Amino acid sequence: MSKPTSSVRTPVGAAYRVAALFLYTACGYAQSDPLPSWNDTGPKSAIVSFVERVSKQGSPDFVPEPERIAVFDNDGTLWVEHPMYTQLAFALDRVKTLDRSSGDAW
Repeated sequence: MSKPTSSVRTPVGAAYRVAALFLYTACGYAQSDPLPSWNDTGPKSAIVSFVERVSKQGSPDFVPEPERIAVFDNDGTLWVEHPMYTQLAFALDRVKTLDRSSGDAW
């Protein structure tokens, strides 16, 4: 009869350890700089300052957690999404252009 192997020694166990290490490291890095991919400029300072003011209990600008609302877009910009995504509109227009250049009827 063979001994059961520990999950630590299996590829899945190793993957869990690597993922845990990555998350631990990423969390530590994110806490040292809340916007690590941003340059140190006025807008970054203003955003960090605002978040600190509204999230610090006792601050005159404090907003309780249940009243906080955050809106995020996929790339940080607000682009037209209705009636269809701009990428879809571009793709459909591009298909028409390519089809016309081949001589086929659209």
